[in-house]
Amino acid sequence: MHEPVPAAVGPARVLAIAGPVMLANATTPLLGVVATAVIGRLGEAHLLGGIALAAVVFDLLFWVFGFLRMGTVALTAQALGAGDAAEQNAVLSRALLLAAAIGLVVVALQQPLAAIVFALMGGSDAVTAAAGDYFAARVWSAPFVFANFAVMGWLVGLARTGWALALQIVVNAVNMAATVLFVFGLDLGVAGAGWAAVLAESLGFALGLAILRLRFGIVPALAAALRRRDAFMRMIVVNRDIMIRTFALIAAFFFFTAQGARSGDVVLAANAVLHTLTLVAAFVLDGFATAAEQLCGRAVGARSRAGFSRAVALVLWFSAAVAIATAAILAVAGSHFVSWMTASEEVRVAAADYLVYAALFPLAGAAAYAFDGIFIGATWTASMRNLMLLALAVFVAAWWLLLPLGNAGLWLAMLAFLAARGALQAMRYPHLRRATFS
Repeated sequence: MHEPVPAAVGPARVLAIAGPVMLANATTPLLGVVATAVIGRLGEAHLLGGIALAAVVFDLLFWVFGFLRMGTVALTAQALGAGDAAEQNAVLSRALLLAAAIGLVVVALQQPLAAIVFALMGGSDAVTAAAGDYFAARVWSAPFVFANFAVMGWLVGLARTGWALALQIVVNAVNMAATVLFVFGLDLGVAGAGWAAVLAESLGFALGLAILRLRFGIVPALAAALRRRDAFMRMIVVNRDIMIRTFALIAAFFFFTAQGARSGDVVLAANAVLHTLTLVAAFVLDGFATAAEQLCGRAVGARSRAGFSRAVALVLWFSAAVAIATAAILAVAGSHFVSWMTASEEVRVAAADYLVYAALFPLAGAAAYAFDGIFIGATWTASMRNLMLLALAVFVAAWWLLLPLGNAGLWLAMLAFLAARGALQAMRYPHLRRATFS
């Protein structure tokens, strides 16, 4: 064990970590735009519907297993704060072993998984067939996607977010270029878009290993992953808690979408447009949450209560500032964004009725995003899991009580869900901080 390394926490440090994460988040939606545009050029509606259907499946699948990144950030940052280089490297090896195991299970279960998911989603035969072709190809990217989560999480845990951003940009750029080549140049159709993802993620992983070896002198080893059973079990427990929390989060957004659909196609479309606008704020807030994961994790590893408190204060301040700015922009210019995103006058009118709720979205969610990062960095994941489940119960109760308000009540319930997450974590925070640094 080496001497602890306290983190020097200041506004510039927060921005240095959060900035690359925001840029990486901003490049990701381009993948969907390019894939949609390329498949759309084939002129077959069922192909476009198929790739859209399958893409939703992968978005959810990869979102669920995002704990491989978050948990790795936290544990790596804590090892960094403790000055334990051997443990830093062991965390990477454990994360890669876990990523490989999960990825291989997903590949092995691809047929029953596809059958169940597409049966539940209820697409037409032609759309389901196209989705199946895309799924059968892209599912082979799963082990590489999960491994890249681990590598990027490790890099972020060391506050090397520039390297993580570079990897993400390479993966996305190769994916977009390969999609065009495979679909048009090689005439592989929808499956070509799936194989493009496999190529991009595998090349990204190879590049990640090269960076680990050449820049950091690290070669992940199975022996390092298995050397300490207690540490491996801790990683599994932390990741389990984050996964349950993510399931609850997905359930809330799925319920929101499903209930919106019950109000008709116009309301569903309006909700989708407004929710897309709120994602811009979410991308930025997620950057600060990631900064909290690294800075708070490092402070816990260094046993630096002052550094931890400073990181928490800065992340909360930045999150509040971004939330206020985003809310103001949506309130003032939201209608213009809606008009740009849809040509349907019906959808524009419906969206205008609920724009105020979308504007309140970042304000209600700022604390939730920030405290998620704080709790993950400190590995207070059991509390985060339990409070998320409690907030989900608040959401369902609020929705039921506000049923007479229709879609407005649904939006208010979602705002209550976000606010409850932040408020519950804020109330729990003082006790957990005292227990951690006592």
